[in-house]
Amino acid sequence: MAELILTNENFENEVLNSDIPVLVDFWAEWCGPCRMLGPVVEQIAEEYEGKLKVGKINVDEQSDLAMKYSIASIPTLLIFRNGEIAANSIGFKTKAALAKMLDELL
Repeated sequence: MAELILTNENFENEVLNSDIPVLVDFWAEWCGPCRMLGPVVEQIAEEYEGKLKVGKINVDEQSDLAMKYSIASIPTLLIFRNGEIAANSIGFKTKAALAKMLDELL
């Protein structure tokens, strides 16, 4: 499954009402660590297809969502389960580190 582009309009349906966990990547085009994390998040989306939904929020375009979830540093990953934040990760992480965190939650 491709990564979803999350917006104010689809966030509730795609994330809060999802019947599987959702990894949400808060990022920005100008952020170097975000660009490094992008391919890792893309691989996670492919490898966890069916078990995990993956979405991206551009904080410059969706500042309301960034403020709602108190995003102070990017990249920030939030993992939602049953509409609630179950885990988070701030800054660049390796694929192995993210997979370990996800495997503990799923």
